[in-house]
Amino acid sequence: MNEEQQVTQSKHTQQYSNDGKNVEIDIYRTEDSGWILEIVDENNNSTLWEDAFENEDDALAEALDALKEEGIDNFIQPAE
Repeated sequence: MNEEQQVTQSKHTQQYSNDGKNVEIDIYRTEDSGWILEIVDENNNSTLWEDAFENEDDALAEALDALKEEGIDNFIQPAE
């Protein structure tokens, strides 16, 4: 028996743009997880953080810090 878990999308999920490039900051959780952070590029490639966050504000802060420090290009991969 395969039960689907309920996924809760964060109010902080949003598009992020810089230098004419776009990614989506996706923050969500399931019934039995903390907040999960994923950055998805325009080619549907994703960067997923291994550790969950205690709250959605911390997840958003981490995403914005990473995008600022590492640059948006580090989160965009070629289409496969």
